[in-house]
Amino acid sequence: MGSLGLSPEDRVLVIGATGFVGGRLLPELVKKKIRLRLFVRDPARVVEITALNKDIEVFQGDLVSGMGLKEALRGIHSAYYLVHSIGGKSVFRNAEYAERDGTAARNFISAAGDEELRRIIYLGGLGEKGDNLSEYLGSREEIAAILSSGKPSATILRAAIIIGAGGTSFEMLRYLVERLPVMVCPKWIDSRIQPIAIKDVLAYLVGCLLNPLTAGETFDIGGEEILTYRDMMQLYAEARGLTRRLIFTVPFLTPLLSAYWVDLVTPIASGIAHPLIEGLKNDVVCKDNCIDEFIPIEKTPFKEAVSIALSEKKEGPGVKGS
Repeated sequence: MGSLGLSPEDRVLVIGATGFVGGRLLPELVKKKIRLRLFVRDPARVVEITALNKDIEVFQGDLVSGMGLKEALRGIHSAYYLVHSIGGKSVFRNAEYAERDGTAARNFISAAGDEELRRIIYLGGLGEKGDNLSEYLGSREEIAAILSSGKPSATILRAAIIIGAGGTSFEMLRYLVERLPVMVCPKWIDSRIQPIAIKDVLAYLVGCLLNPLTAGETFDIGGEEILTYRDMMQLYAEARGLTRRLIFTVPFLTPLLSAYWVDLVTPIASGIAHPLIEGLKNDVVCKDNCIDEFIPIEKTPFKEAVSIALSEKKEGPGVKGS
């Protein structure tokens, strides 16, 4: 196994380049002059970024079937694994998506074992470990364990709610606050959460790649503020200049009923809302901030992160002129 430090000649693989985080990470890596290779199912979805940088390689394949993985990993120094499925329209398919995720991660680590991959960087979910972990967060912990089980040294980042335009958690928050001046909410709105701005997530992802001392470590990442979901809704309203929302809690809204409630109010399908909501039944707060010893950044306040996200929106509630 070669050096964990990245040299200018080394190439980095990004899996999940078309997703919410991956699509934003690519320009940040290009700025750092990182030589990239993308593993995607549909090359048409990365035409824009590859047009800006002719050195970016694109390999087509599929994680679940394993097609194209060995070829994509050949000659790669480090890989970002930014793939995690979430349910579709129905909550009843979430177990199926979790199984697919496990298959994909096992295929990846198996293929990596035959190559000279040094490092894996994975963005997972923040939550308490143990039997009471939600199915969604439990799946992300399983993926982290699979990716840590092979020859490459894995760096695991664990984040709670990420605030950024297009992120499912932010979109759920946006639609709820914009559409409901008075809300009858489930009790999970008073769970403690440590949200993080997408720009800070990107800074940590890039920083981990450039700092080999982060190899083999697991880090919780979050912003400076620990808030409840109720706090987040009120702060969102303030950032938007809306009147404060009246929020009442009721004990009988289970995670399943809550998912259908969100489905009625927002364009987010219950199969996607359910795992997110289930993940909020417990506190999701960083146990420590030790990553800041390796990658010191100036963290973005929650209201500022909301304002940045809204400035990037082109349609939907909260957009100027809508």
